[in-house]
Amino acid sequence: MTRTSVQAIPRRVHLVGVGGIHMSGIAQLLRARGISVTGSDLRPSSLTERLQSLGVKVYEGHDASYLGDAELVVYTSAAPDDNPELAEARRRRIPSLKRAEMVARLMEGKQVIAVAGSHGKTTTTSLIAYMLWRAGLSPTFMLGGEMIDLDTNVMPGEGPHFVVEADEFDAAFLNYRPDVALVTNVDADHLDFYGSFERLAATFRQFLSQVTPTGHIVACGDDPALQAILNEAVGDGTLLPVRVVSYGLDEKFQWHGEKIRRKGVDGCTFMLKCGQENRGRFQTRLPGVHNVRNSVGALAVGSILGLPVEAMRQSLAEFRGVRRRFELVGEATAVTVMDDYAHHPTEIRATLAAARERFSGRRLVCLFQPHTYSRTQYLLDEFRTCFTGIDVLLIADTYAAREPPSAGMDARQLAEAIQQPPARYVGGLEEAAEAVLGVLRAGDVFFTIGAGDVDSAGPLVLAALRWR
Repeated sequence: MTRTSVQAIPRRVHLVGVGGIHMSGIAQLLRARGISVTGSDLRPSSLTERLQSLGVKVYEGHDASYLGDAELVVYTSAAPDDNPELAEARRRRIPSLKRAEMVARLMEGKQVIAVAGSHGKTTTTSLIAYMLWRAGLSPTFMLGGEMIDLDTNVMPGEGPHFVVEADEFDAAFLNYRPDVALVTNVDADHLDFYGSFERLAATFRQFLSQVTPTGHIVACGDDPALQAILNEAVGDGTLLPVRVVSYGLDEKFQWHGEKIRRKGVDGCTFMLKCGQENRGRFQTRLPGVHNVRNSVGALAVGSILGLPVEAMRQSLAEFRGVRRRFELVGEATAVTVMDDYAHHPTEIRATLAAARERFSGRRLVCLFQPHTYSRTQYLLDEFRTCFTGIDVLLIADTYAAREPPSAGMDARQLAEAIQQPPARYVGGLEEAAEAVLGVLRAGDVFFTIGAGDVDSAGPLVLAALRWR
């Protein structure tokens, strides 16, 4: 179903926190519509450089004067109430929207495919967007990471589809009314915002209740928490008449992958079935069984959208994934340097399982950068065990994001709490890179893991290895 009610967007928009992955995407979509865009952020980045090349005026830091003649202000949830630009917008009574409210306005008039879940949503969203793009349907999409194949996290399309990564942080996804909602899983995360898993689960249920009446929910059957939410909502009629489609790696689900086999260095093949109907063998270049599950979900959505099976088969075989997901940084002196965005214990386990399969027989050395003090504390029991099976574990300083140290547990405390393997606290990233160089030996595989800026350590290590 395509919506027709579209709110007008003013001709001059200012974005507070324009350097974020989602905010920069908004800026690009606005520019594609010919809107004059300005923005501010604390520091420049490759994303702000891209925006400047598109004609966006980007200011470093925050100041009331940066608003200029803006008619609308869009801001990230990370911006504090006393941000001088937000204060000026209030003083001048300039309308202001949170990031997700602006995305909701941008998607009006489109068929919305929203991908939610605690883990795997960036890869799954990207694959759906890539399949639509490869089929020549010119989708608009917004991702929480940069798709390798198209070298971007956002694309303004001319077609009827709007594919969006629906983020649960700050309940952002409650601003969306999707026609197709895929949910990968529901896990304990962002509890600094939600306070409890029960409240998080209730918010996912609310998101599912907002799917359009003629729409589809595509839900991973392998996730017990998600299934509990669905069963409750279906049982009391909340989701009627929305069609609920299950997927996973068990034949009891409507869409399922089976007979998984290794294919080449990283990828694998699997048989895809819809009910008893065999759709044939599919191949993916993405590592790990978890990515077979993500692929099955994306293929189910593609089928709902009417994509031909052969087109989806070809797209999946080509798709190279998202940057900072099991990404090869380089190799030197017989050491392989990898990077991964995993920052939740569930994600870390999946990444390391794929690493053990991909690099069987080789020593795994990991540098982990915790992401926020609160997450470290409320998931401590899981962090204690999620690194089991690797050979050397180093812990860098916490990437604080929006938090003060008093919000939870710091990196040094985490290192002391992890017993298997014994963890070593190594301080800032430059110190950490030196510590890594001190333990690496020929044949090792070195991973940087975390959602902050730990990926900057990999190139430092690689350059030092080459210098040797």
